[in-house]
Amino acid sequence: MKNELTENEISYMVRGAIYKVYKLLGPGLLESAYEAILAYELVKLGLEVKAQVPLPLIHEKIKLEVGYRLDLLINEKVIIEIKSVENLLEVHHKQVITYLKLTGKRLGILVNFNSSNIETSIFRKVNNL
Repeated sequence: MKNELTENEISYMVRGAIYKVYKLLGPGLLESAYEAILAYELVKLGLEVKAQVPLPLIHEKIKLEVGYRLDLLINEKVIIEIKSVENLLEVHHKQVITYLKLTGKRLGILVNFNSSNIETSIFRKVNNL
């Protein structure tokens, strides 16, 4: 079943889990704490979760291991980028779009847990393949 889920169905489940984690922990913790608890909640929902997935940069025949990592990859379809910062910057949004392009994935979710209103701190990013 989990591999048959669409990106939108996964996104809906992810948003619910984000709300749950935010309600439990609130703002102000390290990104790693949110990542671990969110991954746990998503696994409980029956999703396949990979954390800190290495993302090499490949150009023609050159493969560079430059240390890029996806925070979470859900069902091999959806990338989640977790932040816990005062304000999201444009570079954070661009980072998710670039990760989508490099992986060929269609949907990414950027979330900033260091927010007084989590509802306004979740952003869907789409790769127009």
